[in-house]
Amino acid sequence: MKKDNKKVIYWLFTGCFLIFIMVIVGGITRLTHSGLSISNYKLISGAIPPITEQEWHEAFDLYKQYPEYQKLNTHFSLEDFKDIYFWEWFHRLIGRLIGIVFLIPFIYFLMTKQLTSKTIKKSIILLGMGAFQGFLGWYMVKSGLVDRPDVSHFRLAAHLTTAFVTFAYTFWVALDLIYPNRKTVNLSFRNLVRWSMVILLIQIIYGAFVAGLDAGFIHNHWPMMSEGQFMHETVLMEQSPVWLNFFEGKSGVQFVHRTLAYIVVLMILIIWNQSKKLTLTDLQKKSINYLLILVGLQFLLGVFTILLQVPVWLGVAHQVGAFFLLTGMTFTLHRFSK
Repeated sequence: MKKDNKKVIYWLFTGCFLIFIMVIVGGITRLTHSGLSISNYKLISGAIPPITEQEWHEAFDLYKQYPEYQKLNTHFSLEDFKDIYFWEWFHRLIGRLIGIVFLIPFIYFLMTKQLTSKTIKKSIILLGMGAFQGFLGWYMVKSGLVDRPDVSHFRLAAHLTTAFVTFAYTFWVALDLIYPNRKTVNLSFRNLVRWSMVILLIQIIYGAFVAGLDAGFIHNHWPMMSEGQFMHETVLMEQSPVWLNFFEGKSGVQFVHRTLAYIVVLMILIIWNQSKKLTLTDLQKKSINYLLILVGLQFLLGVFTILLQVPVWLGVAHQVGAFFLLTGMTFTLHRFSK
């Protein structure tokens, strides 16, 4: 039987699709403040939500024992609880499904010898990344069950970024199988794309910081952060020492996220301009053109998300835009890597 066949490629793309769905549902879960509705973790039995009225009351009583209910949601009825419970349960269900989709076909392909040694090694890395992602999800939730009714934005960023990186690596492995032979067109150009990828990942991390701190609900103006001036005079006084504001202060984090957006756009414009000086294949040209379109759309989504004070649908669209932009960057880098 031929190794690394189409079935293997379809398996990897199925994993990519499920991670994409999980990121969307994760965004909805965050924006609807549903992430702390399930305060325990049961790998098997937790896949089935409460069914009877008694089970719902037991789940609601458990929720009442933690800070989010006690400090923010004491007005919640059982129906309100059911609404937020659904998104967190659905998010975890997709996580379980991803684990099954990655593990069972991998065992099958391994037993039927349909994988090369290189793909086996890459697949084991993917399984490890998936398991680590699941751990980070629970580690993130735990941070909101102690004193404050919200998760740590650092843990949220780790959880989200790991999902993006896992997707990118899964996509890369699939591309390796589709395009087994490729040459580096220009080393300096490839390095330019690599650095752009790094900056994009940092921007994704800061996007998670903005989400985790609810920093998108302030400074809802553009291009200035406030009317008449770029930043309030008190912006850099939110945290002491001042540099902490750029990691823990709402204004500072939003400022960095906005600044990085301009840098990402600039880097991709440079990539597009420099590519004009090279002899490229049609696929390489298309990858760069799509990258330019994607970054333009993502920038506009970011602007409107801020101006409209983060409506759920637009916040999710902005997160999806980041996902597609990372996909475009990954594909472009693959096209220029040896």
